Amino acid sequence: MVHMETPKEALTHFEEMEIHEKAAFDEIIRPADAYAPNGTYWADLPIGQRVKFCISQDGTEAKKEFAWLWDMFKTDPLSPISYYFKNAVLPGAGLGLEGYVLFSISNVSSLFSESFASCWKTYEVCDKNWIAAINYLEVAGIIVGQILVGFLGDWIGRRWGLIQDATIMFIGLIMLTAAWGVTQNGWIICYAWSLFFYSIGVGGEYPMTATIGMENGYGSGKVTTSQDRLHRGRSVVGAFLMQGWGQFANQVLLILLLLIFHHGSGSPPYSTVATQWTYRVSFAIPAVGTAWLVYYRAYHMKAASKQLEAQKKKAAVTGYDMESLRLTFKHFGPRVFATASGWFANDVFFYGNKLFQKKFIGVISPNSDVTTTWTWNLVNIVVSLAGYYCAAWFVDTKLYGRKWMQIVGFMLCFILFVIPAFKYDYYVKAENIHSFQTMYFLSSFFNQFGPNCVTFLVAAEVFPTPIRGTAHGISAAAGKLGALIIAVVGSYTSVQQQFLIVPWFGLAGALITYIWLPDTTGLDLREQERRWQFIREGREHEYHGPAIHSKHLSVWERWTGKGKLYDADLDYKMKVAEFRAEWEAAMAIRAEESETDLGIDDIDDNLLQGSMHKYFERTSPVIRSMNKDAPEPLSLPDAANEKQEPMSHE
Repeated sequence: MVHMETPKEALTHFEEMEIHEKAAFDEIIRPADAYAPNGTYWADLPIGQRVKFCISQDGTEAKKEFAWLWDMFKTDPLSPISYYFKNAVLPGAGLGLEGYVLFSISNVSSLFSESFASCWKTYEVCDKNWIAAINYLEVAGIIVGQILVGFLGDWIGRRWGLIQDATIMFIGLIMLTAAWGVTQNGWIICYAWSLFFYSIGVGGEYPMTATIGMENGYGSGKVTTSQDRLHRGRSVVGAFLMQGWGQFANQVLLILLLLIFHHGSGSPPYSTVATQWTYRVSFAIPAVGTAWLVYYRAYHMKAASKQLEAQKKKAAVTGYDMESLRLTFKHFGPRVFATASGWFANDVFFYGNKLFQKKFIGVISPNSDVTTTWTWNLVNIVVSLAGYYCAAWFVDTKLYGRKWMQIVGFMLCFILFVIPAFKYDYYVKAENIHSFQTMYFLSSFFNQFGPNCVTFLVAAEVFPTPIRGTAHGISAAAGKLGALIIAVVGSYTSVQQQFLIVPWFGLAGALITYIWLPDTTGLDLREQERRWQFIREGREHEYHGPAIHSKHLSVWERWTGKGKLYDADLDYKMKVAEFRAEWEAAMAIRAEESETDLGIDDIDDNLLQGSMHKYFERTSPVIRSMNKDAPEPLSLPDAANEKQEPMSHE
């Protein structure tokens, strides 16, 4: 005899099913790392509770990571090294190689000045303008690469942009290694144009590395959404800091090569033969690594364009998404201004420090020879590396994060430059030189633990996928204009005059960051893409989620009313409706494919958006067990039209 449920029993089963459904939705929509147990978004908590929540989350995550690292070490002591190599060194290999070569130029220039004095110092046999053009063409090549490859990366795909960058850098290194001329001036011209060609590949590395680091988390299936929210910044900065290791490797190798080819001595005079061998071998070594990088990107990064292709497919775009570019400037124009202007201000500091460090070190250590200057530069690089790693460690901390890290970094660079600017004669005295030295090295530290790392990250993060490479390239190119300006200014000014000019760019950068840059720390990249989808469809006014929370908007965006539509409860209901629609669509596809071998894992990732797979696995067995007679796919109760109470994470 079949048992017939009473109305009361049926209602009880229905309520239990709804509770389980809400719990499943809550786990997806209100994850514990971003929402308090009562369902409140972390940025909506009162300040005291917010601080407590963030500290607790940071502590919990740190314990989990250290436990995971310890388990990995116990299994295989070398596995943490291989993990770091795979997840930081490889993604940042292009930037490491370009950092090696790019910052080698000023190092070898100081050696050329000693070995080829009639060309590089007195300009008797070489044109002074061509000597100066080396720095200008380097920066010009980077700008061309940033804009060109950023555009191509959004047009033909990230993978081909990466392959193209590595190929250009490989050919450029061969040109630099083999640069020659009938006269010394002819050699300089060949060297300068070889550097220009190489720098095009360098410029392309910026938008490509940033976008790949960003998109490897979101939509790739390689990491969970929790890892994306909690460690997205670290993954991008972790790749970017390879630039610092490239500088370190170059400086160490140059010192060793000079000792080898100069008969074990680093003291002048330096022979032209020793100089030629030193600089050419120093360029030949990264050529080998770059050749390998071409191979790796061609054969082991075939899914690099996956997220871009998914977004284009959703928008029915086959070529370059001009509509997304137009909408970006319409809706995110102030963000473009913030990322471009912030990068411009930063590069005045960064390249001012790097391109003319010989002048600064000359004040710290007068009458230094080449190896002494290189040794001081090595110390400066080590200090900078410490800043890189501090940035990677703190960039995802909700109580500090991207925006405040950039503001504080800019302000400290301003202070550390403006003090010696107005008291220069005091600080260059022998008894005060250590204070000058400390301020110079601290400026390097806070430039990395601040705007240099953050500008690279946010220029990709605050823009939508279809034009992310373009926006990053434009911002990076604006930065190199700052480098070009300081290159020109530095050629015609003294050290004190540079100190008087540069600080104000730090102050301007801090103000621009505060007013126009949004803070995306702790914001799920999926949520930003969801907001973009509303904008793309002309429904911006229907979006009510965290991407327009005041915490994640700039001061300017808040002033212009971008956050007035934020409504956490309404957004929750809309997400429930969206996930239900996706679930039912997925079940419909599964029903159509029931006669094939396809399973739930074969359904389009873009339809499921990753989370729906998890939702299906969690809810389907529960629903079916409570209502065995229900047909598949089961029509779920319309929870979106009912009042949703905040759920706990139990």
